Amino acid sequence: MREMTIGKYYSVDSVIHRLDPRVKLVVTFIYVISLLFMRNIYMYAAAFAVLLVYVNISKVKWSYIIKGTKGIMAFLVFTVILQMFTVKGADIIFKWRFISITRTGIYSALFLLIRLILIITGSSMMTYTTTPTALTDGLERLLSWMKKLGIPVHEIAMIMSIALRFIPVLTGELDRIMKAQTARGVDFNEGNIIKRVKKLLPIIVPLFVSAIRRSNDLALAMDARCYHGEEGRTKMKPLQYDRNDYIVYILLVVYLVVLIILKRLLHLGILSGI
Repeated sequence: MREMTIGKYYSVDSVIHRLDPRVKLVVTFIYVISLLFMRNIYMYAAAFAVLLVYVNISKVKWSYIIKGTKGIMAFLVFTVILQMFTVKGADIIFKWRFISITRTGIYSALFLLIRLILIITGSSMMTYTTTPTALTDGLERLLSWMKKLGIPVHEIAMIMSIALRFIPVLTGELDRIMKAQTARGVDFNEGNIIKRVKKLLPIIVPLFVSAIRRSNDLALAMDARCYHGEEGRTKMKPLQYDRNDYIVYILLVVYLVVLIILKRLLHLGILSGI
C-alpha cells in the first residue's frame, strides 16, 4: 500500500502533460474499450506498442508505474488463476479429480492478464499526466451536453476528481495507522490468513474517522473560499485545443483503423490467431 502510485500526479514537463485533459479522457476511454474487444495477440501487440510510445513520450518512469501495480498484484494473480481453472476446453493438459487445466484456459488467462495490465496502466497514465483540477475541467466540458437533461455535471466531475485525489491520501493514512499499530506490538504478518484479517479490522475504524475528518476539513476549506457550485464560476485557464491535441485525435483514429484491419485479416484467415 505504501508504494501505490495510482491516482497520483507525476510532475514533469512533457507533450502528454500539456495535452488538453479532454483529449486524454477520450483517448483513455476509447483505449480501454478497445481492449475489451481484442481477441488475438496481434491486436494486443498493437495496443502495447501504443502504450509503450505513450509512456515514453510522457516521461513517466516505468519503475514508477510498476511500483504502483504492486498493491493490486495479488488481485491480478487471483483473477488469472481463477480464469485458468474455470475456462473449459477439449484440449486438456492437466486433470486431477474435478480440477482441469486446458490449453484454452491458459490462453484465456494469459489474454486476461495482458488486458488487465494494459487497462490499469493506460488508465493510470491519465492521472499521472493530469492534475485533479484539469481532470475536473476536462470531464465537465466533455459532459456539458448533459446539463440540458438537468444533470449536475459540475458537481459530478468535482466528486470524481476528489475521489481520485483521495486515493493516495487515504493510502498514506493507512500506512501511518499500520505503522502506529506495529509500534504498539501488532505483527500483521503473524498467523494464518484469518488471524491476519482480524488484525486488519481495527484499522478500518480509524481510517474511516480520518477520511471523515479530512472530508470535513475539505468542505470547510471550500466554503471559506466561497465555493458554491458551478453558477457564476469562471476559468483562469479556459480549455482550448491546439495542434498537438488534433494530432492525437488523428493518431487515435489511425489506431482504431489498424485494429479493424487486424481483425479483418484474422477473419479472412490471412493472419493465424491464438
